[in-house]
Amino acid sequence: MKDPMQTVSLSLFRFASWPARLWVLGQMGAARLSFMRMPEVGFYKLCGTGTGHGFTPKPNTAVWAILATWPDAETARARITSAPVYRRWRNHAAESWTILLEPTSSRGQWSGQQPFTPTDSANTGPVVALTRASMRLSTFLRFWRRVPDISAVIGSDPNVIFKIGIGEVPLLHQVTFSIWPDTAAMANFARGNGPHGRAIQAVRAENWFSEELYARFRILDDWGTWGGRRPLDPKDISAMSHP
Repeated sequence: MKDPMQTVSLSLFRFASWPARLWVLGQMGAARLSFMRMPEVGFYKLCGTGTGHGFTPKPNTAVWAILATWPDAETARARITSAPVYRRWRNHAAESWTILLEPTSSRGQWSGQQPFTPTDSANTGPVVALTRASMRLSTFLRFWRRVPDISAVIGSDPNVIFKIGIGEVPLLHQVTFSIWPDTAAMANFARGNGPHGRAIQAVRAENWFSEELYARFRILDDWGTWGGRRPLDPKDISAMSHP
């Protein structure tokens, strides 16, 4: 019998009306109390999102996210389906989408922690990439000057299946979440001789970030809709194995 594997969930919620958007803004404090009382949850973050693709300085007040880690996929499904905090968010949202993930690699830290526990599973299907960074104030302007070029490139890349930028603190703490058909397509974007590749070189040469984390995941499951449809096409789902 296989040992339970850590499961990571990302739940996205779209709030259509201004009362609903004001409600979820208040949840940035109130929802933390619910997670503090949830013994099964490990690392978790309540995040806003940005407009455009990937990192972006302009917030999107309609879209918010909950990222969490769980001891296994069964627990993740049960709590996301039934826990009052998730139910409240779904009830106020116009639509929501949740994806369950298995970490396959992770390096770096997030808020001084190593939140993800990678397995040795081979990833033969779509690949999820998560990058998280805290900007240094001394390199703040240099980073954001490069952002429009990076966002334009990832937005026009025909290989990216899904992408969104989330974050805990606007402008200073940023996360990109993207889904790619395979590791080759992801690596070509990340390391190629384009805006993103040049930005990576600048990160190393100029020490832009005070903290950074890079993680990859295998997709386990997803449910709900985003933009009125499931973001993952049937051809991609067929390549995934469910726990």
